[in-house]
Amino acid sequence: MWQKDDYTISTDKSLLEFDIIHKYISCDSYWGIGRSQEVMQRAIEHSAFCFGVYHGKKQIGFARVVSDLATFGYIADVFILIGYRGHGLGKWLIQTIVTHPELAVLKRLMLFTRTPDFYGDAGFKIFDQSHETKFLERKV
Repeated sequence: MWQKDDYTISTDKSLLEFDIIHKYISCDSYWGIGRSQEVMQRAIEHSAFCFGVYHGKKQIGFARVVSDLATFGYIADVFILIGYRGHGLGKWLIQTIVTHPELAVLKRLMLFTRTPDFYGDAGFKIFDQSHETKFLERKV
């Protein structure tokens, strides 16, 4: 657990408030509109780590990492509830993820976002499309 003023970050999945996570992602995010409860439950269950951000006992943020815990990790579903933004909690969440002992050793940690500048302080850079290797995706 990580503590900052009245806020806590925990990777204990038993503390997660599923209804808050699902509502935000399926109704308010730009990336997960309409995501079903079943899909969200499987996503949480099969993620290497889920990071809950709490103000007291109330969950106010979330992120998860999909990883083999050896070479690669993918950060997904990052959010801080609107009323709690602007206090550095999102940046603290990302710093907590990238410095987590089991994630800090990964060769590559990736994510997709519309706000790349937000992640710059944590060392993320836009992948160079002119680079000899190309980032590919397969959408179903």
